[in-house]
Amino acid sequence: MIRIKKDWEIEKMKRAGSIVADVLKLMNDLIKPGVDTKTLDDRAEEIITKSGAIPAFKGYSFLGAPYPFPGSVCVSINDEIVHGIPDPKRILAEGDIVSIDVGACFDGYFGDAACTYPVGKVSLERARLLEVTKESLYLAINTAKDGNTLGDVGYAVEHYVTLHGYGLVRDYAGHGIGKHLHEAPQVPNFGRQGDGITLKRGFTIAIEPMVIAGKNEKVVVADNGWTVVTADHSDAAHFEHTVLITEEGGAILTPWE
Repeated sequence: MIRIKKDWEIEKMKRAGSIVADVLKLMNDLIKPGVDTKTLDDRAEEIITKSGAIPAFKGYSFLGAPYPFPGSVCVSINDEIVHGIPDPKRILAEGDIVSIDVGACFDGYFGDAACTYPVGKVSLERARLLEVTKESLYLAINTAKDGNTLGDVGYAVEHYVTLHGYGLVRDYAGHGIGKHLHEAPQVPNFGRQGDGITLKRGFTIAIEPMVIAGKNEKVVVADNGWTVVTADHSDAAHFEHTVLITEEGGAILTPWE
């Protein structure tokens, strides 16, 4: 069941979203060559807890998970798409790209967002991957308006990404969000215009394009049981916002830019 959020619920989600945005803004300042990914996780958790919220990912589990997720953020480097585990031995290097995915629960309501950052100076190929992935997110957000369909949103991502010669992660998707981190509906990054459920004002969803530099769209799960990587080890990028469906398009609740 997809719930239309009441105004007071949206206000709580805005607060959760602003905390998530604060984390991603800090990551922009912290990410540089020589920084280990556990340090990023520690600083993210510090912001979340000091803001009166709870890290949404820490301890998260699902049927089939090998163990609860140990970090407050997912830190995924280069060919890692999502669910990278923070580790003091993972050191960022000049030229890497690193995706930070973060969620927070404030007073019973969730915000969720992600951003992929360059580490120092990156190649033109990696910079272009980030640019195209982020632009596909905003095209999808503009499409996420009352009366349009989930197929319209997925098509916006897929059309733009494939037009630029990239592949898409099709085994993982965005999702509804609110009182739970993951709610109905599933929000794929591909689709046909006019297909799927009709979006209504007051729906809240997380839109999160995951784009692969190569055209091989197969993905695998690493030995740690969590981290999803590209099968051919090509680079991947991940951008996400939590949005509120309105008549004009998706209103961003996680304003990290």
